[in-house]
Amino acid sequence: MRRLARIGRGASFAIVGAFFFAALAGPAFAPDPVGTLHLEFPYEPPSAAFPLGTGDNGIDLYSAILHGARLALVVGVWVVGISLLLGSAIGIAAGYYGGRVDHALMGFADMVQAIPAIVLNIAILAVVASPGLVHLVVALAANGWVVYARVARASTLSLRSSDFVAAARALGFSDARVLSRHVLPNVAGPLVVQATAGFGWTLLAESTLSFLGLGPGKETSWGALLDQGSAVLLRFPHVALVSGGAIALTVLGFNLAGDRLRDLLDPRSRRR
Repeated sequence: MRRLARIGRGASFAIVGAFFFAALAGPAFAPDPVGTLHLEFPYEPPSAAFPLGTGDNGIDLYSAILHGARLALVVGVWVVGISLLLGSAIGIAAGYYGGRVDHALMGFADMVQAIPAIVLNIAILAVVASPGLVHLVVALAANGWVVYARVARASTLSLRSSDFVAAARALGFSDARVLSRHVLPNVAGPLVVQATAGFGWTLLAESTLSFLGLGPGKETSWGALLDQGSAVLLRFPHVALVSGGAIALTVLGFNLAGDRLRDLLDPRSRRR
């Protein structure tokens, strides 16, 4: 079992690497630009002309998957980046200063987390007539920062009572210097692990919203393609299998990559 786990986690980096390659270079190799339709070939099965088949209105699924990877990458980078920066700042401040600051910041985090994530995302996008990329990023980051805040707070609480932080404060170092020199470097490891797994969560959330018709890339989003495939699942299953498989495989890859990074960055995990 352990050997299979190691193989799976090693393959996770290959999956993540393939995703980034498809997102960065894939559109250049896509046979069709975004929005190209082959109206005479709707829902064609995989063939030499269409390696992954076609979808609604004859959209080439191979091209759509490559363009969708670019959209997923853009959304993931922005959402994870904003959530990581905001959540880290809030969590470190709460854990380092404690007291009323901790209660106020984490109380607000509790309020945000009390709202189901998908409900909050939909509520934010529903107030916009035509949701775009910026609206989607804001909706996903609105509650995405909470988990980073909790990870940063937990790590900072343990560091605040450590000898090297106490020594730095006894020497009269400013809070800004203590946080930047001693706290932040030690909190970065768990946050990187969380961000890696969080990227997969963001891709899944974006696909869910696009499946519901609230995403910006109706021609390319993997969730929108899955929505197309669900309507014709029994007659043309390849549409849902291609898009759903891309989502499942990529999310699995990022989750396993996060586990592997945790093992590499945590000495206790390496000794098990």
